[in-house]
Amino acid sequence: MPGVPKDPELADLFFKDDPEDVFCDLHEIGHGSFGAVYFARNSYSNEVVAIKKMSYNGKQTTEKWQDIIKEVKFLGQLRHPNTIEYKGCYLKDNTAWVSASFLLLFLFFHKKPLQELEIAAITHGALLGLAYLHSHNMIHRDVKAGNILLTELGQVKLADFGSASIASPANSFVGTPYWMAPEVILAMDEGQYEGKVDIWSLGITCIELAERKPPLFNMNAMSALYHIAQNDSPTLQSIEWSDPFRSFVDYCLLKIPQDRPSSGELLRHDFVRRERSPRILIDLIQRTKDAVRELDNLQYRKMKKILYQEKHNGPMGESQEEEEDSEAASCKMNSLGSNHSIPSTSVSTGSQSSSVNSMQEVLDDSCSDMTMMHPLDYGSTLDSSPHTKKDHLYNWDDGIHRDHRPELRPVSSDKSSQSYQHQGRFATIKSASLVTKQIHEHEQESELREQMSGYKRMRRQHQKQLIALENKLKAEMDEHRLKLQKEVETQANNAYIELEKLAKRHAVHTEKEIKTSQADEKKFQQQIVGQQKKELTTFLDNQKKQYKLCKEKIKEEMNEDHSTPKKEKQERLSKHKENMQHSQAEEEAHLLGQQRVFYERNCRAFKRKVMIKRHDGEQEQIREELTKKKTQKEMEHAMLIRHDESTQELEHRQLKNLQKLRMDLIRLQHQTELENQIEYNNRRERELHRKHVLELRQQPKNLKVLELQIKKQFQDTCKVQTKQYKALRHHQMEVTPKTEHKTVLKALKDEQTRKLAILAEQYEQSINEMMASQALRLDEAQEAECQALRQQLQQEMELLNAYQSKIKMQTEAQHEREQQKLEQKVSLRRAHLEQKIEEELDSLQKERSDRIKHLLERQEREIDSFDMESIRLGFGNLCMLDFPKDDYR
Repeated sequence: MPGVPKDPELADLFFKDDPEDVFCDLHEIGHGSFGAVYFARNSYSNEVVAIKKMSYNGKQTTEKWQDIIKEVKFLGQLRHPNTIEYKGCYLKDNTAWVSASFLLLFLFFHKKPLQELEIAAITHGALLGLAYLHSHNMIHRDVKAGNILLTELGQVKLADFGSASIASPANSFVGTPYWMAPEVILAMDEGQYEGKVDIWSLGITCIELAERKPPLFNMNAMSALYHIAQNDSPTLQSIEWSDPFRSFVDYCLLKIPQDRPSSGELLRHDFVRRERSPRILIDLIQRTKDAVRELDNLQYRKMKKILYQEKHNGPMGESQEEEEDSEAASCKMNSLGSNHSIPSTSVSTGSQSSSVNSMQEVLDDSCSDMTMMHPLDYGSTLDSSPHTKKDHLYNWDDGIHRDHRPELRPVSSDKSSQSYQHQGRFATIKSASLVTKQIHEHEQESELREQMSGYKRMRRQHQKQLIALENKLKAEMDEHRLKLQKEVETQANNAYIELEKLAKRHAVHTEKEIKTSQADEKKFQQQIVGQQKKELTTFLDNQKKQYKLCKEKIKEEMNEDHSTPKKEKQERLSKHKENMQHSQAEEEAHLLGQQRVFYERNCRAFKRKVMIKRHDGEQEQIREELTKKKTQKEMEHAMLIRHDESTQELEHRQLKNLQKLRMDLIRLQHQTELENQIEYNNRRERELHRKHVLELRQQPKNLKVLELQIKKQFQDTCKVQTKQYKALRHHQMEVTPKTEHKTVLKALKDEQTRKLAILAEQYEQSINEMMASQALRLDEAQEAECQALRQQLQQEMELLNAYQSKIKMQTEAQHEREQQKLEQKVSLRRAHLEQKIEEELDSLQKERSDRIKHLLERQEREIDSFDMESIRLGFGNLCMLDFPKDDYR
């Protein structure tokens, strides 16, 4: 629950002490929509501080609490001489007490603009602070004179970080309307912005300091937003300013953020580097102090006169004294103007830390304009604008948030004691009526603030809706892509498994074929060996028979030959036996040789045939594998095309939904803007009508006063005539005989009566003419005011319509660009996909060709090597050899 942070990180941001015990002598010195600023004193260290109270209860409690946390975190990070000094933050009763060094804050409202060197000195100090912020990726987002403080020694400090952003770039609708950069106004419609928005605001601040008010200040704040967003950048109006100053302002107010310089580049500009007295700001502060002191004395004398008049003379003559005092005040404050400036707006609705009401109407520049100063430690703030609803009345220097609780009650150093010795009691260089006036204005303009707060809430809500939809669409797209990725991975895994199964099947088939081939080869060899054994047995049997026949034939021949001795016959028979045996042995050896050659030749031919059959199997397997890969790749490509089409459909649907929501929000925003403008117009007309009614009611009193004046004049005339009549009568009585006195007196009496009658007629005629002229003058003045108001409101309405038309056209153009970009993205992705498919198919075809080619080349090398070995072994060409026949010879 806000106010009791349980998160250790949040708890370290706040002191646990009761702020009502820590601080005493609270005096309100400023008021705004964020709350109030108080002069206070630390009860333990006797240090004078400024307290900003910010309530976070009521509507948007969580948002207010988040704004307080953001501002406290931001302040705790500041460590620079040109930023405010943060003391700490306390929580009590749903109210945050943010403490800072109490600085001499004073707002310049000079009717005469500041000197150029004074503006240069102020701008240089502000740039140093901005350069520090931007170097740490921080954005102030509410730079204006009212948020620039000066110490009593003339040091410039940046204040009011309620609208600041710790992250850069940012995209929130934050700032004060008249000082707001175009890209901030269009943040929700066109994207993000960076620290260059502070450069624009600084340029507007320069114009504010030079001309006493920012550009477009006479315009309704909402209309000013529309004007800034679509028209050219403002410039300095007077020709008296130097070229470097004009160049500096124009440089800051470049419309395109990318062309706008950085704070570091501006620090090298001739305008801020020009020579100037080191006491220039000190003299400015002293001059303003003297003017404020004179104003307070004048107000005191005026009140003293009124009290004295009532005591001695009654209420008569009071108006005359007041007129004299008013004239004196006007003369005394010739260099001073109004004490009002424009509050800033923040997308964080209900943020008390940021400036609030931008729906400020332009008040009259009258003699009531004054210069105010408040002591807030050593400094003063600048605001040359003639109208203010709130200004932060504290300045925070380079202090750091203390995490160590013993520092909660620091002992005052000698330097601190001396610094605050002159502030031993509450004293602000600011008229007491100003605080009351701020509170009164704050209460009166709640309707205007509520309108702007509602507009801010709407813009913020629209932003949240767009961000929520974008996150939802992104999550949907991520889920879609994850689903497709899983499907691709599943497809790849299935393809890998199928190829593994095919490779295993091929390996099993190859192993089986090898075993079968080995068995067939063995069977073939056994068949040949068996046939050759049979042939050899038959051959040997035939040899035996032939040997026996030959032997018997030789015996018969020898038996018939009786002349040959027996011994010779025996020798001859033995020789024939030997010849026959030798011949049969040769024939047997020849047969065995033929069988061996036949065996080896046919075995080798069988091996060659087995090898060719194995080669055919390998070719069939690789073709099957490559065909399988091609089928899988085609399925993968079909799936990728299907994925691309589904992604394309999802992208178009998401873009359509996003653009539809954006257009709906813009229509709602435009409707709200139009309603706000109509409400503003009606309010202005009602106020003018009330003013005219009051004038009509006041007219009889005014006429009575004028009638009394005329009556007094005629009474004086009558008195003069009576005196003249008495003098004439006295003279006539002296020069006229007594006998004619009666006649002369009668004649004089008749003459007096006649002149008084003429005078009475002139009196009545003067009264009638005065009443007629006053009535006519009032009617003409009221009619002129009505006409001027109608023209102004009509111009503002036309400006709003033009702005909305431009925003609508820009949004439609943005949608068209998004559609074209998506079409281009889809077309490019599809082209890449088709190119990828084509490349993969080509790669697959090349792999197929290469693998088949390498396989055939390897197989051809194996066959050539086998044939070469066969030739070497003397088998010749075995490709035409058939299996063994019955005749091996």
